[in-house]
Formats: sequence, structure tokens, C-alpha cells
Amino acid sequence: MAVSTMHIGVVGLPGGWSTELLLQAVRDKGAQGEIISPDLMACDLALGLITHQGRDLGEFDALIVKKLGKSYGPEMLDRLSLLDLLATRGVPIFSSPARMEGMLNRMQCTLALAKAGIPMPPTVLCQNPAQGVSALERLGACVLKPLYTSKAKGMRQMQPGPGSYDELEQYQAQGHGIIYLQKFLKLPGHDLGIVFLGGRYLCTYARGARDFSRLNGGQPTGGEYFAYQPPPPIIELATKAQAVFGLDFTCVDIVETNDGPLVLEVSAFGGFRGIWEAHGQNAAELYVDHVLNALRR
Repeated sequence: MAVSTMHIGVVGLPGGWSTELLLQAVRDKGAQGEIISPDLMACDLALGLITHQGRDLGEFDALIVKKLGKSYGPEMLDRLSLLDLLATRGVPIFSSPARMEGMLNRMQCTLALAKAGIPMPPTVLCQNPAQGVSALERLGACVLKPLYTSKAKGMRQMQPGPGSYDELEQYQAQGHGIIYLQKFLKLPGHDLGIVFLGGRYLCTYARGARDFSRLNGGQPTGGEYFAYQPPPPIIELATKAQAVFGLDFTCVDIVETNDGPLVLEVSAFGGFRGIWEAHGQNAAELYVDHVLNALRR
């Protein structure tokens, strides 16, 4: 099939920087591109159709998933289920919805990494404030992480001591059934984003240490990107971590500690900005090349 005849949909946010960058890359490569707003998808089982604003998504030659909503939440899983059904009907989707499913929820992602023996910071998952207080007393300062979040939004640092029970109780009252506490680590000035395309190592960027100390559910300060070349053991660890999920494009967040490198998370979507600012590479173009090569096989 000639590239000029291909119709490739970009599932993402109209006007969003990364979505528009990916759409432009699709068009620059000669294919016909269109943005698919995830909140406008619909499924009619009687007709056997999954549509976007009335158009049958089964008509596309491929879809690339960049975003599933303006914010992280359980509705992303619902939208991913629609894409998974579309994939079972033969539409190539990058990355596979079935493989992404276990990554949108932080708890599921963490447990999958734990099952694979991937080293991570000490982490406690519990369901009531008393258990959370006990974890804080044992671990010391922790970062309280929502199950659905990106770019550290909604995270906060917690200290053991008076008031922690009430804080966790209020947190649960806001709809957070699971309390996810991860030991706060003093970083060496940065953490690492290790990028993979098609399961192969692409590059690494370092992100200036983010300040959680004044955080109260917003987004931490800091986070400037710069190029970084990690030692082979760190790349090997990141390779093992991303292989747990097998996505087409992803980023593994790693922190270097005195006890060795630890994995913070593996991204369901991967980010373009860190690669752009640190290395001057257009990851969207590389991703589209990967997709087109896969479609030609």
C-alpha cells in the first residue's frame, strides 16, 4: 500500500502540542492524518461499528494513541476498551490497547513491575488511613500518589506525625480508595527518562529534580530537561521494565540511588517534549516511521 493512500488516525487532544506534532508527522510522511478525540468515540454493537463523529474507525489503516483524555481517570480505561474492540477487528493500533490497559492505573503498573522483579522504591498500597500511618512511621517521608495521574500532578509529600491520619482520611473522602505511598528519595539533582521505540533503546534525557516539599496536590516545580548518557546497567534495567508491557513507544522513569537504579514507572504514552528539549529529536517523526514500517510488513 502506498503511503499516500494510507489513512492514519491520531487518538489525542485537538490543539494539544504532542497530538498536533504527531498529526503533522503523519502528514509530512505523505499519509492522510486525522485527530480522533477520545471523548467523541462511540460504539454501536447492533451495527458492529466503532465511530468518531459518525465516521467508522474501521476505515482507518491504523491508529496511533497519544492521549485518552485531558486528565487521567477511570474513563480512560473505557475508551481503551473501545479501541481494543477495534483492534480485534483488524485495525492496527499503536500501542496495543490490550498492552496499555495495565499501565493507566498506577497500582496495576506497579504490581506488574513487581511481578517481573523490577526494583522500585519501597511502596505501600493500602485501603485505610491507619495502614497508611503505619507505613509512614516505618518508611519515613513518602510521596502520596493518585492512581491516575501524569507528570506528577496531584502528588504530595507526606511526613509521619500528627495530622497524617486526618490527611489520609480526607484524601480517601475525595474518592481515592487506594492509598499509594512510595518512600521519598533524595535525588542526585535529577531523574531519568529512558525512551524506547519498538522495544529498542532510543535515548535518555534527565529531568531536573522536582520539588515535592511544597506540593499540595498540584504539580511539582522544577523538571527542566537535558541530555544524559546513562551507564549500561541502567539501560539494561529500563529495557527489562519496558519489556513487561511491550509498547511501541514508551518512557521508563528511573532514579539513581546509593542502592542502585530504581524504576519509578513506565509510561503508557511516552513523552515527546523531553526528547525534543534534551536532544533536538522529533520523536513524533520517528514514531510515525515505526508505524509505517510496521504497516508495510
